[in-house]
Amino acid sequence: MYQALYRKWRPRTFDDVVGQAHITDTLKRQVASGRLSHAYLFTGTRGTGKTTCAKILSRAVNCEHPVDGNPCNSCPSCLGIENGSILDVLELDAASNNGVDQVRALRDEAVYTPAAVKKRVYIVDEVHMLSTAAFNALLKILEEPPAHLMFILATTELHKVPATIKSRCQQFSFKRILPGEIAARLSYVAEREGLGLTGEGAALLARLADGGMRDALSLLDQCAGPGGEIGEQQVLDALGLAGNLETARLMEQVGGGDTAAALATLARLYSAGKDVGSLLGELSALARDLLVRKTAPQGGAGLLTGGYDENTMRRLSNAFSTQRLVQMLGRLQATAVDLARSTNRRTDAELCLIRLCDERLDESAAGLSARVAKLESLLAGGIPTVCAVPPSPAPKPAAAVPQGGNPVSRPPASDSPPWEERPPLPEEPGGPVVCDAPAAPKAAAVPASAPAPAADLWPGLIAGLKGRVPMGEYTFLNNAAMVQGRLEDGVLTLWVESDFVKNMVGKRSVLEVVEREASALTGSAVRCVVTVGKAPAFAVPAAAPDSHDHLDDLLAFGQQFDNIIIKE
Repeated sequence: MYQALYRKWRPRTFDDVVGQAHITDTLKRQVASGRLSHAYLFTGTRGTGKTTCAKILSRAVNCEHPVDGNPCNSCPSCLGIENGSILDVLELDAASNNGVDQVRALRDEAVYTPAAVKKRVYIVDEVHMLSTAAFNALLKILEEPPAHLMFILATTELHKVPATIKSRCQQFSFKRILPGEIAARLSYVAEREGLGLTGEGAALLARLADGGMRDALSLLDQCAGPGGEIGEQQVLDALGLAGNLETARLMEQVGGGDTAAALATLARLYSAGKDVGSLLGELSALARDLLVRKTAPQGGAGLLTGGYDENTMRRLSNAFSTQRLVQMLGRLQATAVDLARSTNRRTDAELCLIRLCDERLDESAAGLSARVAKLESLLAGGIPTVCAVPPSPAPKPAAAVPQGGNPVSRPPASDSPPWEERPPLPEEPGGPVVCDAPAAPKAAAVPASAPAPAADLWPGLIAGLKGRVPMGEYTFLNNAAMVQGRLEDGVLTLWVESDFVKNMVGKRSVLEVVEREASALTGSAVRCVVTVGKAPAFAVPAAAPDSHDHLDDLLAFGQQFDNIIIKE
């Protein structure tokens, strides 16, 4: 009958235990010198050797011929304990024996001297599962135990063990095993079993085990086939980690700012049955790995969760800055928390992806830091000496109407564009070369009571909507790349870039607020419709208002920098 590798290769002596020398050396010295405690408490994560060391210790204290603190595993006591024929060494599962009655029965039985060995040993696994009454029943015998009695308690959740129990035990903390030590043990086992495990495959299995030797041996058992080598690709295929390629592809789309492709990938995975919470969790784990790799490129390899090949990690790491990864992790973690109480998980996941693809939509401090880092990286490529903007048609001359009502003639408009190439300014000592920027054109004056022209309606309308519509919908309305408003004959058309944006801003509750605000600005009733497509260009108005909000000019002025051509 086949036996699992983690059972077949369970260590039988302290010297065989991997990665816990700080514990095994102490236990060996205690056994060799006879300075044994009546109670031990082993703590640590799963698969790190707690139960294994407890079994070795139970044999070592009863061994007839111990070798430097290790059991000989050949005397009648060792063999009887190992095959379970000696009932004086008993292993209990506290998860299924957690009642006070079971502990009282154990306490009543423990007072009797052992029949076949020197010490009666009780190994209580997952001791934190005991009830409060059971802990109280165990406390008395731990406080005043007979000389022939020894307790070995094991737990993965030390914080659930009462302090009165911990103070009566010698506590040993088992640490996670290093990936290098796990890989070496896997190679040793694979060689003895005749498995063609490569170094890359062993390293990947060691990372996936997350510090647990039992998990690593179980994964190796799962990857073992009838023949052939077990490399990195074979491990990914056998463990079903090929889906990580989809996660990596989605991360590439986020890094490239391809919102449409990211939403399409999410829709395809959702249709295939993928849970959006699991998908965001995988993205979060990948972002965490990229952040660790970027901040600790030398010693961070052992901190990675694994599952991605080196080429993928290198390519993705070069696509993101540290600030960008921090912003993405914060957004993913916040969305994962909100999904538990969300009424529409898919919509929340889509909003999260949209904000990840365009960090300008993230109004948090992390989003601002990511945008600043992006600007710094662009400027680090070289100091700009000449600023040029593609020429745009000059505004037509218009007659302004002052307060008195008489038109004022304006000089003819120049044929040159408002911005033109200028020679570089001399560089100041200790500072970069700075480009001249043209002053914003002054607006012509009209009476303050006049309604806003169609061309100037949308910026002022957006400013008035802040705080009146939900922040999620306002984020789309305030993004000129996604939504543009055009007013014509009493109909305000919202031109949006996609059906998704249409569904977000086309809600009746949102449109009613937009219509009320637009009607207040124009002085007449305005009806609002939403259309998918590109907004037509505005005709230049004949006049501009007198009491003009210069903040709108400043915002429009800043948006032109998206098309600035930097020449070095």
